[in-house]
Amino acid sequence: MRKITAIICAAIAFAADATGTERIATIECGKQPKQVLFAPDGKRIVVPLLDDNGFDIIRIEKSAAEKRVSPPRAGRKGFAEGLFIPEKDAFFVSQMTTGEIHEFALPDFGYRRTIKTGGTWPKVISWSAEKSLLAVSNWVSNDVSLIDYESGRVVRKIRTSSAPRGIAFTENGGALVVLCFDGGKIQKFSTEDGTKTAEVSVEKAAMRHIVLGTDSNAFVTDMFHASVYEIDLKTLAIKRKTKVAKNPNTLARKGNILFVSCRGRNNPADYTKRSPENGKIVAIDTKTMEIAAEIPGGNQPTGLDISADGKTLCFSNFQDATIELWDIADMGEK
Repeated sequence: MRKITAIICAAIAFAADATGTERIATIECGKQPKQVLFAPDGKRIVVPLLDDNGFDIIRIEKSAAEKRVSPPRAGRKGFAEGLFIPEKDAFFVSQMTTGEIHEFALPDFGYRRTIKTGGTWPKVISWSAEKSLLAVSNWVSNDVSLIDYESGRVVRKIRTSSAPRGIAFTENGGALVVLCFDGGKIQKFSTEDGTKTAEVSVEKAAMRHIVLGTDSNAFVTDMFHASVYEIDLKTLAIKRKTKVAKNPNTLARKGNILFVSCRGRNNPADYTKRSPENGKIVAIDTKTMEIAAEIPGGNQPTGLDISADGKTLCFSNFQDATIELWDIADMGEK
C-alpha cells in the first residue's frame, strides 16, 4: 500500500513539475458537481449539483462551501449547468428534472424568477447580449429554446438532431451553433427564423461541449472518439483534431492553451457509477493542436472553468463530490 501511495504521489509531483502548475486546494461540495463557474467578483465559485438540492457557493479564500442555494422544487434535484450575465447582475441555473431555468440576483444570489423552457431536460444555457436572448439546449425533446431575457418568454423553439447539448451564439447573436450528442452532428441555425444553415456529421461521434476561439473558429469535444476538434464557425468544417484521454467533456480556454476535462473510462457495469481509475485535465496548445501538459484529476473530472485573471483553474470531480483549484499562472501566453 505504501508503495502504491508513493507512486501516486510521485506521479502528481511529476505532473506539477512538468506543467508548471500546482494544486491549491481540494474542496468538498454537494453530490455530483456537474459544472463549476467563477463568480464575477473573483472570490467565489458556483457549483451546480446534479444529485442534490441546488448549487453550492464556494468561498475561495476559505476553501470551503459558504452556502447552498435551493430554488423552488429543489427537491427534484437535476441541476446541470449555470451561466453568469454580469451586465444583468444575474446568475442562471438549469434544472433538468423540471424543464426550467432559475434566475438569481448578484451579488447575494437572491431568487428572482423561474422560466419554463418548454423543453425536456434543459442542459446548457448561452447568452447573446446583442439580441438580449438566452438559448437553452433541451436534451430529451431535441430542441433549443430561445428566450427573451426581459419578458422570460420563449420566442422560438429550434428543432435539432438528437440530444443537443453544447451551444454557442455567433455572428453577433444572429446564429447559434448546436452540438448533438447522439448522431455526432454539429449544426448551425439562424436565430431569426430557426433555419438550419450548416451541418457537419462525424460517424459514431458524441459531441458535447463547445468554446469559441476567435471570430472564425471554435473548439468541440467528441466523447466517443476521445477527441477535440477545431472547427470553422462559418462552414462548421473540421480544420484540425487532437486525440486526448477517455471521455473528454468540458472545455476552457486561456489564450493559446485549451483545457479539456476527461472523465476517464466508464464503469463497465454502469457509466453512472465510479470509473475504474481517475481522470485528468489535458492542456492543448492551440497553435499546434498538440498536447502541452496533463493535470491529474479525481474520479470523473467534469466541470471546468478559469478565473478571469487567468491564474486559477477549477474543475469538479463528479464522483468524489469535490472541486479542485490549480495554479496555472505560468501556463499560456502572457
